[in-house]
Amino acid sequence: MLKQRLITAAVLIPLLLGAMFLLPGFWWQLLLLIPVWIAAHEWSRLAAFGRAGEAALMLVLTAAIGLLMAVATTPESASARIILGLSVAFWLIVAPCWLWLKIVVRNRWWLVICAVVVLVPTWLAFAQLQRTPLLLLLLLAVVWIADTAAYVFGRTFGRHKLAPAISPGKTWEGVTGALATVAVYALALNLAQISGRDGGFLVAAFLSMTVFSVVGDLFESWMKRSAGVKDSGAILPGHGGLLDRIDGVMAALPLAALIFI
Repeated sequence: MLKQRLITAAVLIPLLLGAMFLLPGFWWQLLLLIPVWIAAHEWSRLAAFGRAGEAALMLVLTAAIGLLMAVATTPESASARIILGLSVAFWLIVAPCWLWLKIVVRNRWWLVICAVVVLVPTWLAFAQLQRTPLLLLLLLAVVWIADTAAYVFGRTFGRHKLAPAISPGKTWEGVTGALATVAVYALALNLAQISGRDGGFLVAAFLSMTVFSVVGDLFESWMKRSAGVKDSGAILPGHGGLLDRIDGVMAALPLAALIFI
């Protein structure tokens, strides 16, 4: 399993970085449709949409993204900020309540709307932040560092379960370790003068992103538990599905785009 994970990462990370730093904005935005479609396929599986429901979701997402490509990918776009703000509201209010009440939604239209609310702002955040590729990489690293630190601290010190009915492996010690490690990362960037932002600002922004990433992780875990599956898919050997890898990013990156653009 570990060997598969490492091989998959060794293949995907250079491809991601190459596309992020080398592709013009338009082609980057088009390329982003591929992971959106993969994520929509996995979402359809978790929601038990069937072929017709999956096709409808794909159509809605493609149309929405096509519209955004035309009118809302510039930092000055008011509609883009509204969409990112709605995403933040979803992860700040709706998703935590959903998890707290352990709601199992069966209405397929609501699940389609939810998929659009989750996936479209993620695409938009990637599209906007790629205008400064280094910034996008530094922000993605927040989620990657938080995930790794949460795993290490949870495995080493974990005693108190974070949400045992949703994701039994996650602990409060893991979350605390993630927050502490991300704070150190923010201070290191400030000392290195890479980001051009105040240290206190970076710490607050990165800690907020970390909290959002935890909510995103738990939300996807609840979707899987509701569907009775272990992974969202099997497209990434050793990792599971695409949603399993980007659950934290889906929640954290729209917030980051709203803060840093």
